[in-house]
Amino acid sequence: MAKDPMLKFISKPQAYPEKRAAQLRAEDFAEIAERYASDDAADQASRCSQCGVPYCSVHCPLHNHIPDWLRLTAEGRLREAYELSNLTSTMPEICGRICPQDRLCEGNCVIEFSGHDAVTIGSVEKYITDTAWEQGWVEPVAVGPSRGQSVGIIGGGPGGLTTAEYLRVAGYDVHVYDRYDRMGGLLTYGIPGFKLEKDVVMRRVKRLEDAGIHFHTNFEVGRDATLDALRAKHDAVLIATGVYKARAVSLPGGDLNGVVAALDYLTASNRKGFGDAVPAFESGALNAAGKNVVVIGGGDTAMDCVRTAIRQGAKSVKCLYRRDRENMPGSQREVANAEEEGVEFVWLSGPKGFEGNGQVERVQVSKMRLGAPDASGRRAPENDPQGDFTLDADLVITALGFEAEDLPVLFGAADLNVTRWGTIRVDHNTQMTNLDGVFAIGDIVRGASLVVWAIRDGRDVTQHMHNYLKSKASREKVAA
Repeated sequence: MAKDPMLKFISKPQAYPEKRAAQLRAEDFAEIAERYASDDAADQASRCSQCGVPYCSVHCPLHNHIPDWLRLTAEGRLREAYELSNLTSTMPEICGRICPQDRLCEGNCVIEFSGHDAVTIGSVEKYITDTAWEQGWVEPVAVGPSRGQSVGIIGGGPGGLTTAEYLRVAGYDVHVYDRYDRMGGLLTYGIPGFKLEKDVVMRRVKRLEDAGIHFHTNFEVGRDATLDALRAKHDAVLIATGVYKARAVSLPGGDLNGVVAALDYLTASNRKGFGDAVPAFESGALNAAGKNVVVIGGGDTAMDCVRTAIRQGAKSVKCLYRRDRENMPGSQREVANAEEEGVEFVWLSGPKGFEGNGQVERVQVSKMRLGAPDASGRRAPENDPQGDFTLDADLVITALGFEAEDLPVLFGAADLNVTRWGTIRVDHNTQMTNLDGVFAIGDIVRGASLVVWAIRDGRDVTQHMHNYLKSKASREKVAA
């Protein structure tokens, strides 16, 4: 009987793909770690304990078959491992790169609880699908027979693209409308290349384009067509816009030049990486080179900003966060990467205002301390009046999160129901809005969240839209 290759977590230590030296990786926007060699990937996969109740899968929003494709990887059956991972995810190599595994699958790995360090699930997932692309195992989208119905999808991010793929497989004519000049949403313009190189996103987009999905770029609903016009054109419509409106900074001096929103800053940097002409970058307005940079916020977007500023050649980069390290929302791995690259974290600190003569020159900072827990259970920050100080700053980047835009106004759809937070109100049994045939998913429904949740929503809404479209076709047939 062949020896079982699994349960090696005692004899084999945890090992992630080796990161390039911090000084070297801070000089470019390439991903910071190399891929596993095949033997290393198999070794790490073999550490899986093959739990009867796999908490890694339970805590994965997509409920990926993680123990199963880890076993296949350990056995050298890599193509089967890819096919299994591809069953539940439209973008496994993207999730392998950008999911906060330390808060999801790896953070709930049973052997982590036993003190033997989690299986490196994300890195193995990335390795499996990168290998599949290289070996030609990633097949074209299998387009089903035409159903004679069309779907309009507003938003070309991960949720919209996932639904587009599944509905195309089901035989629908699919049109995706996006305000940007490239598809991918935040995958393309919000996440820096050192976390997600752009050719990884573009090859996914190209695969969908080759499947006959129609992409309408530089298209703004409300300007180029109202929501009602799209409803008249298509048999069903999906709103998957995400949330892009930066939370306002209502502080003295917030209107000074040099106080910029995180997404504007990251988009300019990513456009530059594509080779686009970016006037705001060339003028220095959205370029950190030679500047004292202060980033405000403690989430993953803030980490993207500080690490981008390092790569642009900033003179100094400081991150202000009002809580301590243990209570920040961003990935601890990203904090560690940032520190290695030269970012200074100023914990328990919040901005009071900005000073300068037309252009920001300084940030007034309040020292904070943690008080009693708030409604979420986290200890609430409060001012420490004895600790105010000032930081020099030529560029301040605010990364305080995102809110929904006013879609009823923006889309010319005053009858579209939204919540008091501006997110779209849906029937959670069907993901349909109050408008017949109009569905909504992702951050525009749940609020700012993770890419993997957008993919999950895109997968789930496909069946609801399919049911609606079949019913509509039957009604029309009877009426005819």
